[in-house]
Amino acid sequence: MTAIDNILDKAIQGQRLTLEDTIQLFESNEVEKMGHTANILMERKHPEPVTTFVIGRNINYTNVCDVYCRFCAFYRRPGSEEGYVLPDEVIFQKIQETIDVDGTEILMQGGTNPNLSFSYYTDLLKAIKVRFPDITMHSFSPAEIMKMKEVSDGLTLEEVVRQIHAAGLDSLPGGGAEILDDRTRRKISRLKGSWTDWMDVMKTAHRIGMNTTATMVIGLGESMEERALHLMRVRDAQDECIQNGYDSEGFLAFIPWTFQPDNTNLKQERQTPEEYLKTVAISRIVLDNIKNIQSSWVTMGPEVGKLSLQYGCNDFGSTMIEENVVSSAGATYKVNIESITELIREAGKIPAQRNTRYEILRVFDKGSLIERDFTMQN
Repeated sequence: MTAIDNILDKAIQGQRLTLEDTIQLFESNEVEKMGHTANILMERKHPEPVTTFVIGRNINYTNVCDVYCRFCAFYRRPGSEEGYVLPDEVIFQKIQETIDVDGTEILMQGGTNPNLSFSYYTDLLKAIKVRFPDITMHSFSPAEIMKMKEVSDGLTLEEVVRQIHAAGLDSLPGGGAEILDDRTRRKISRLKGSWTDWMDVMKTAHRIGMNTTATMVIGLGESMEERALHLMRVRDAQDECIQNGYDSEGFLAFIPWTFQPDNTNLKQERQTPEEYLKTVAISRIVLDNIKNIQSSWVTMGPEVGKLSLQYGCNDFGSTMIEENVVSSAGATYKVNIESITELIREAGKIPAQRNTRYEILRVFDKGSLIERDFTMQN
């Protein structure tokens, strides 16, 4: 057996992989072997042949940002004539349009706009919840939360998270993680904060009972060791959440994707589908305490997204009714509900709509035994 075979067998036997094991996997090109192992581990967590997705909408409420990430093509500097903040009524209209197509999730994200007060966010969330009490606000990255803390007149991070949660923020998405190591973070986004800043926000959310997700972006010039460290740090934080018995389930999902270099100030080679699939597989193998691995068809395209369902992914992400950040950098894949269900079927899976908590709402293959089972459970 090769060294990679031994590592993968270790995972199959239920042993936790080390940092060194993970680095070896990232340095290996035996992608199909990793995919096979990842698929076995995924099926242990999800024995039913069901792939889920959520009907959601991205609302980019502002593009004004004072962090100036080199890899971002979306932001505009404070004072730019191209900067905007969406009027509340426009946001309300976009949410209503989402509900009209059976959507359940709003991913509201934007820049770290220094001109918005903390009360802007709390007042907006309260107004949203009055009008749309059943919509799930899965919104704001840790960088945006840290900006709220900065403009909050002295509130602690925990006070900010508690107040924004009470105002109507249901869960935190994992955007802005990029690579959770400061060497790469200083290179790509010097003002965005350390990896521990990102993690402190997530740990605080877990401590007060909020669920979150975690992400990773590959292709930013990071080393294989930094990719492995990223996974270790996410896994360690999830261990902490579980061991402390928080009301939160911690990270409900992990979503890796590839850097999109078009129209940005960071010139890197676009990552190959093979490198993406390898990263997906390693994520499933290493993150033994996170239930869901989400495909990233927005950056890789529907066909690679479909293939990722054989490499450890059990979830196809969001319908993304609207998306401006990634598409600004050259990833313009759009998939509607019919296309998503067809792609999932083509991968040999049964498509099912879920909510943000990964609870199944409806199964799209009528009359199957699995549909009846899920209908009874939900």
